[in-house]
Amino acid sequence: MSRQTKKPLAKRGAGGDRPKGGRPATTGAAKVAAKGGAMSAAQGGPKGAIKGGAKGGAKLGAKSAGLRADRPAAARPPRERSGERIERPAGSRPAGDRPHSARPGRPPQRQNSAAPSRAPRAARPDQGVREAFAPESAKPAVEAALPTKVQTVTVSADENGMRVDRFLEARFPGLSFSHIQRIVRKGELRVNGKRADSKDRLEEGQSVRIPPLKLDAPKTGGNLSEAQQKTLAQLKEMTLYEDADVLVLNKPAGLAVQGGSGTTRHIDQMLEVMRDAKGQKPRLVHRIDKETSGCLLVAKTRFAATALTGSFRSRSARKVYWALVAGVPKPKQGRISTYLAKEESEDDSIMRVAKHGDEGASHAVTYYAVVEASAQKLAWVSLKPVTGRTHQLRAHMAHIGHAIVGDPKYFNIENWQLPGGLQNRLHLLARRIVVPHPRGGVIDVSAPLPPHMLQSWNLLGLEHDRFDPIEHAPEE
Repeated sequence: MSRQTKKPLAKRGAGGDRPKGGRPATTGAAKVAAKGGAMSAAQGGPKGAIKGGAKGGAKLGAKSAGLRADRPAAARPPRERSGERIERPAGSRPAGDRPHSARPGRPPQRQNSAAPSRAPRAARPDQGVREAFAPESAKPAVEAALPTKVQTVTVSADENGMRVDRFLEARFPGLSFSHIQRIVRKGELRVNGKRADSKDRLEEGQSVRIPPLKLDAPKTGGNLSEAQQKTLAQLKEMTLYEDADVLVLNKPAGLAVQGGSGTTRHIDQMLEVMRDAKGQKPRLVHRIDKETSGCLLVAKTRFAATALTGSFRSRSARKVYWALVAGVPKPKQGRISTYLAKEESEDDSIMRVAKHGDEGASHAVTYYAVVEASAQKLAWVSLKPVTGRTHQLRAHMAHIGHAIVGDPKYFNIENWQLPGGLQNRLHLLARRIVVPHPRGGVIDVSAPLPPHMLQSWNLLGLEHDRFDPIEHAPEE
């Protein structure tokens, strides 16, 4: 049974995160607030920035480097790591551990391939602060060997809840999306002896049968073809924020996130050109519909993928969408709560409002707020999904009688005429994403209106820099 609770949103108290000046930023710039100190702003590049306490960061950097102002540089002891003693008797250093610098008259030790490379201290003045934020789990791990014959592996605690396709990508970086789909579709991959779907979630302790795999050759920036270089340039043009772990893209409308029937070009395929020297490519953390534009979060490392996926699973990631809908919802702020289930047909599939207990029905909750109306015929609404069901926002707005303009699946208002000058395209934007950064702080990125929505805003006289009332919506 579906229901719509029509009650105003709770007002934000003194501890709220309402932006100063009463209006959110309208540019695509990203703000990252670091915890405990300031990280280098150069890490985010020209399109991303990291905010923090410079004073606290400087103290923390000095402390972690083991520096004292009253001792000469030659007398300073080597910096200690947490849980590790620097001083050891001669000949007792464990294999793979290397000193900070080679001793005179002795050849330098061979670097452990599993440890990250380090730049000279002079080249990294913020090293003390950066390493204070980096947990041990952030260190690169030795990749699993590519199986040349059938093997069986056990799902670890860290892999609990991971999708089958993500599990394979994590275990075998460089494995192509098409290869993963093929072995799953043919039933060559088995979980506890049974066939599995690529979207199935794994549980700790399960046994996974993996057939022989074929790894794609790693691609690096030095040997990209002309077409691949063009794709890389397109990704850079889409980038709203980037650092060593995270990438936020401004996905244009009409470009799919993942492949499917009849889809030859999509974001997941484009990310192939960003593989690193080990063959690892950036991983999708979530998805948005093909015709929806805006913020798309991508993890550049396995460590970041695990942390960001956990944020979405625990609902600590916050997403805000903008839409143009038919009519003006009443009340102007409210909560939509229904069950949604997929309804298949010969030509297409949609999400329908279902009853509790129906097969495949999942609970879906959305908060909405009217930002501005145009002649009582159209309304600009801000949407905050609490859950992340397929087509949730589109199905929910159609359910309350205010379908999103240009929606080919869910716009069901009879005898409704599109106002002149507006393009008949989906008017839905993934406006903003706020998520904890894997290494501390918060990523807060906003995407600008896409061209067809900006045209509609201008024609209707909507002020796209107005304060967004969805700021007052609860988080659950």
